[in-house]
Amino acid sequence: MCGRFAHYGSLEVLKKTFQLQEIAGDVSPSYNIAPLQPVAAVTRHDVNRLERLRWGLVPSWAKDRTLAARLINARAETLSEKPSFRSLFKHRRCLIAANGFYEWTADGKQKQPWYFSLSSGEPFAFAGLWDTWKGEDDPYHSCTIITTAADESVLPIHDRMPVILAPEVYVDWLDPQNQDKTRLNAILREGRAGGLKRFPVSKRVNSIRRNDPACIEPVIIQQDL
Repeated sequence: MCGRFAHYGSLEVLKKTFQLQEIAGDVSPSYNIAPLQPVAAVTRHDVNRLERLRWGLVPSWAKDRTLAARLINARAETLSEKPSFRSLFKHRRCLIAANGFYEWTADGKQKQPWYFSLSSGEPFAFAGLWDTWKGEDDPYHSCTIITTAADESVLPIHDRMPVILAPEVYVDWLDPQNQDKTRLNAILREGRAGGLKRFPVSKRVNSIRRNDPACIEPVIIQQDL
């Protein structure tokens, strides 16, 4: 799964990385993004638009927002089958901006966090789905991060990981005319970015109250993996 990540890219970097034409939300650096918090996401509305979506999907048909905490992730293998995701898979896909993500291993009573990022250090995008819920006065825009089986860089830590898309598939992923599930599934399988690196970081990230650059600083631990 993916339960915490970091994004600290500037607006100028986002414009260049995602070819943005519209900005519909502010961008603030966050080194410890948790479920239900706002994230920077790119959606396609004739042009690429940067929006602030809440992490934790609330489908348009939901009675209330209680599903949000349960729908922070969507398994790539079953997107076409699950009622919460199958329509969005065809019509409402997004890119969720990130610089890295966290996973944990057991370490006594606490858990040891590990940080994953591209070896190049460049920002990237998780594949995501989004929707708008109108059950209250203000529309609630939310999203979920698509996950897949872990690759060799993540597997020693966790058996799942977020789908990180390569830049060359961004256009095809966001294209609202692309509704062929075979083609979309191929993007999730074959359009992934590679070259992840990992290192242990401070346990301060275990608390969502901690949110500063120290969260992603490497630390030395006594553990063989």
